[in-house]
Amino acid sequence: MWQRLSFRTQLFLPLGASFLATLILGGVLLQIFAAGQLADENEPARRSTRTIATALNNTLRASDDPRKTLDAFVQSLTTSSDIQFRSAESPAAESRKDGRYNLQGVPQWFVNLLMVPDMDAATPVLIDGKRVGDIVFLPDLSADLFEKWIGFLALTGLVAMLTVLTGIIAYVFAGSALRPLQHLGEGLTRMRRGDYAKPIPIGGPPEIRQSCAEANALAATLAQLSQDNRDLMHRLVSLQDDERRDLARELHDELGPLLFSIRAGTIALVDASPQAGNLGKSAQDVLQSVEALQQTNRRILDRLRPLYIQELGLSTSVQTLLQNFRKQAPHIVLTDTIDPGLDGIAGPLAQTVYRVIQEALTNVLRHAKASNAHVQATVTDKALVVEISDDGGGFPDGNVFGRGLTGMHERVRALSGSLSLLRVDGRTHVRCRLPAEPAREAPVQPIG
Repeated sequence: MWQRLSFRTQLFLPLGASFLATLILGGVLLQIFAAGQLADENEPARRSTRTIATALNNTLRASDDPRKTLDAFVQSLTTSSDIQFRSAESPAAESRKDGRYNLQGVPQWFVNLLMVPDMDAATPVLIDGKRVGDIVFLPDLSADLFEKWIGFLALTGLVAMLTVLTGIIAYVFAGSALRPLQHLGEGLTRMRRGDYAKPIPIGGPPEIRQSCAEANALAATLAQLSQDNRDLMHRLVSLQDDERRDLARELHDELGPLLFSIRAGTIALVDASPQAGNLGKSAQDVLQSVEALQQTNRRILDRLRPLYIQELGLSTSVQTLLQNFRKQAPHIVLTDTIDPGLDGIAGPLAQTVYRVIQEALTNVLRHAKASNAHVQATVTDKALVVEISDDGGGFPDGNVFGRGLTGMHERVRALSGSLSLLRVDGRTHVRCRLPAEPAREAPVQPIG
């Protein structure tokens, strides 16, 4: 639970707890020592009361008129004095402990917290051996309680001020320490996403500055490795295209004429052979096999390298690919949204777009068991987006990219693009995003 709290919360909770602990400790110490201090401060007055009572009793015993002497003593006492005379015939005076103090500005809970002891004292006054009253000591502790209250407020205010000041310093320090850490975390997130261009601001304590500098150095290394990887993949793709082009040329220039020659000879043999008989039937079988082999050769040539992209343009080539798919799979309803701006795309970027659409439609035909599919290709100023979706069963778990899409993924990465597979609302989406300006081509060096 503690680990889930933010750094500022973890910093301020101990400060708040320290403030409360200080208040509680102050209250406990005040309760322990204040009552004893009040008793000690009023003990001399209690002793004085007993001394006065003793002197008065001695005076009354020596006086010719003790009653008159007592009345004169009582009249000499002021009502505000802590020492009073209480006659034996009068009811007992109300103890000041239950409301004798003038508590202006001092809350009652504070007085209850102090637990003020009962410091009243009474000494009997005797005339002719008979008790006629008491000299009582009723101290007024209002000033003392107010003094304790002011001290408690001063202590609380000082602790609160120190806590607030410490909190402000801690908040500023936490901000100065967390801001570089936040920048470091954002930079690492960008690095995880493959963005190495924006450097991490260097700031904060030396340890954090060193971490930021190391992270920037790591980003530079990863950027160089990423660029080298793209260059290598671009080189491999270029070599693969060159190999496919050479293989396509060999099939077109060598195998094509041979198949055409065999087909022409077979047609001549069919025309020259009788309509019935084993020879005519065998010639027909050979002709069908040759025609099937020619169609297979054309499909292989189309997959190896669509040579007509340069002549017809990418948009027309894609439309031709879609038409061939409709002929090959009439049970699948294929719709399309093809941007005419595709004709402005050429080179490896155009071949990649064509290959992605071709490979995705091949997967739809072979594996998806779909009833309808849609191909969309749009071009903007910054990106070229291709998306092929179908209502088929999707890809098996754990099989994100097959062999064909894996090759397309490598080709797309070589052009600094992205290829993703999504399953949304019962439809499978193969989405390819390529930069409008493809990555620079790495020079193709001979291997070996």
